[in-house]
Amino acid sequence: MKKTIFFSSFLALMGMANGQNTSHVPQLGKDKVEDVIAAMTQQEKVYLLMGLGENNWMNPPTGPTHVIIAGEAGLTWAIPRLGITPTVMTDGPAGLRIDPHPEGLNITRFCTAFPTATALASTWNTEMVENVGKAMGNEVLEYGSDVLLSPAINIHRNPLSGRNFEYYSEDPLIAGKMGAAMVRGVQSNGVGTSLKHFVANNIETNRKTINAVISQRALREIYLRGFETVVKEAQPWTVMTSYNRLNGFYTSENYDLVTKILRDEWKFQGMVMSDWWAGADAVAQMNSGNDMIQPGCNQREELLRALKYKLIDEKVIDRNLARILTYILRTKRFSGYAFTNKPDLDAHALVSRTAASEGMVLLKNDKNALPFNNVKRVALFGKTSYRFICGGTGSGEVNYKSAFTINESFENYGYKVAKPLETIYKSFIDSVTSKAKKEDKKFVVDFHPELKLNKEQIKSQLQNSDVAIITIGRNGGEGWERQIVDNFYLSATEKQLIKDISEIYHAANKKVIVVLNIGGVVATADWRNYPDAILLAWQTGQEGANAIVEILKGKVNPSGKLPMSFPMEYSDVPSAKTFPGEPADNPVNAVYSEGIYVGYRYYESFKVPTAYEFGYGLSYTQFEYSNIQLSSKSFQNELTVKMTVKNIGKKEGKEAVQLYLHAPNVEIEKPVEELKGFAKTRLLKPGESQEITFTLDKRALASFWTNISSWVAEKGDYEVRIGASAKDIRLTSTFNLPETVVVEKVNNVLYPNRPVTDLSISDKK
Repeated sequence: MKKTIFFSSFLALMGMANGQNTSHVPQLGKDKVEDVIAAMTQQEKVYLLMGLGENNWMNPPTGPTHVIIAGEAGLTWAIPRLGITPTVMTDGPAGLRIDPHPEGLNITRFCTAFPTATALASTWNTEMVENVGKAMGNEVLEYGSDVLLSPAINIHRNPLSGRNFEYYSEDPLIAGKMGAAMVRGVQSNGVGTSLKHFVANNIETNRKTINAVISQRALREIYLRGFETVVKEAQPWTVMTSYNRLNGFYTSENYDLVTKILRDEWKFQGMVMSDWWAGADAVAQMNSGNDMIQPGCNQREELLRALKYKLIDEKVIDRNLARILTYILRTKRFSGYAFTNKPDLDAHALVSRTAASEGMVLLKNDKNALPFNNVKRVALFGKTSYRFICGGTGSGEVNYKSAFTINESFENYGYKVAKPLETIYKSFIDSVTSKAKKEDKKFVVDFHPELKLNKEQIKSQLQNSDVAIITIGRNGGEGWERQIVDNFYLSATEKQLIKDISEIYHAANKKVIVVLNIGGVVATADWRNYPDAILLAWQTGQEGANAIVEILKGKVNPSGKLPMSFPMEYSDVPSAKTFPGEPADNPVNAVYSEGIYVGYRYYESFKVPTAYEFGYGLSYTQFEYSNIQLSSKSFQNELTVKMTVKNIGKKEGKEAVQLYLHAPNVEIEKPVEELKGFAKTRLLKPGESQEITFTLDKRALASFWTNISSWVAEKGDYEVRIGASAKDIRLTSTFNLPETVVVEKVNNVLYPNRPVTDLSISDKK
């Protein structure tokens, strides 16, 4: 999201009345907002429109220094004479990110590291995500922050994007529903969220200048849709515009995006802020409706000059200030809440572990290799077995107190870990760490090549173990993309390690399990045949290692499913040829020529095989789908779909049920199917059933018609597909829409600034 700022002092703006002599000075909270604004000087107005700019940290105009919260990402100015208090904004998407040891204060402020967004989306459980939000929001509240700069809901357009771990899915319905649940959870504590990055922040290369060229249909159906859902269902306090240009204009300077769509169409009521150091023209940002510029630097002089020479209407400034003051009025800090600095971290750790367990995805389980059967001794291969990756780097980091490694968790659960192997890996890790610079020590092992082991070293572990577990780790962060070689694809060393261990252990009639401790998609097709089982553990926070052991031993039945597709090869990705942009060595434009065909919409429509399809995930039990019922065979205003899920296996478990819709192709081309609903069952005992109900409204049937700037549901027969994944469809039924319906007319805006021809199924013919 930004280059994070670590500093512990807040600079209050005081004494800027410039000699005004008034008998009554309006006070925020006691007088009308417009009266408070009218009492401001132009300098006060401009300072309040921005955060604390780096040029002013050590040289405040006037006033004392106040310690508020160490490690905050941003602050807003205070104007004490008008009763305007400061506010604090903090990262991040997987837990509050603040300095645990603030200089000069005798307190410790550890936070909980929760599963990353990708892992949370894999739960397919909005109630679970809302509970995580509640716990996260409590830490925001008790540590004295006002806004959590989260959730981030950009689409997983390409698996190489460095920030995918912060985002939920390749599908806008999941992104929107998960984001809305997170907002509701966090904001239930009386603190705010910042929905980000609005919009199309899918590329980290040249992220502050890259121009995303996207058709109006793809924008509406894929990239804007999740944001629309969150705004309409949860009303976040703030929205953060993104770094990138969109069809020629910086998003923070785009009136059509910020005002016409976000405010006019979606009825967003909150404050809009820029990403840190985003955009180029402060006047354009103000005019667009981007209320606050973060962190605020030379733009102050730019805006003061614009006011002086009448380059901006002061009414625009006042409009934006009203939104900022309305936001300040909502904060607990303004109401005088006494922050305790003592959130219930033990309780939050349990929330984190539950979410971690439910977000892990069982990708392979040949011959019931899992859960463990008569396993007491484990051989842990791979450096990540001894250095668990809780989350990504950058603004997604969390300063947590401690996290168990996988080897420690196994020992905590009573297993014997092969000590000779542990010694080899710990010596390797110590060697790598000792050679790193101080500032790199935290993550250097994550990015270091895997340790090579010869076959004799592997064979020597047979006598110490009943099973082999190989952990493969990947980390990433903002500001850079993942690489195809040795990051998306496993390295030659990693693949050889999996192959050799599998052959040696299988020869001894022992099982091999691969655990993927990763933040985004990796290639699996070229090595997945070797091990007996594969558990996708994601980056699941401080309790992730414990959750892994609980799943492997069978204490928890895995129920996670993929919120994105795992391709066979990187070249199969629809945006592979255009990512990150052109020219390739220094991208200026990123043409989203795949259009609406992102993820499973592409793979299913173009019949491109995947290693693991969207929505896929195994369980230790089996579920039967039955009794599909539609409320009507002719669609009117809405339609309900009911079906029954039954646990027909021998273990209790949960199932994520997915509803896809196949729409008629009359006048406009559509993907072969699109996700229109999902639900997670409760924990079902063997033999237990649960009825699931879905509701489809007109918008669920509609596609965006660019020629008339409208959402349109075409007449014809629609097929409801209920499945366990995008490919594993268990039940179908049809209904008819008698006449084509214009569901909603919207503004004709955001057209591309250069020609873009979207991918079409007819291109194959």
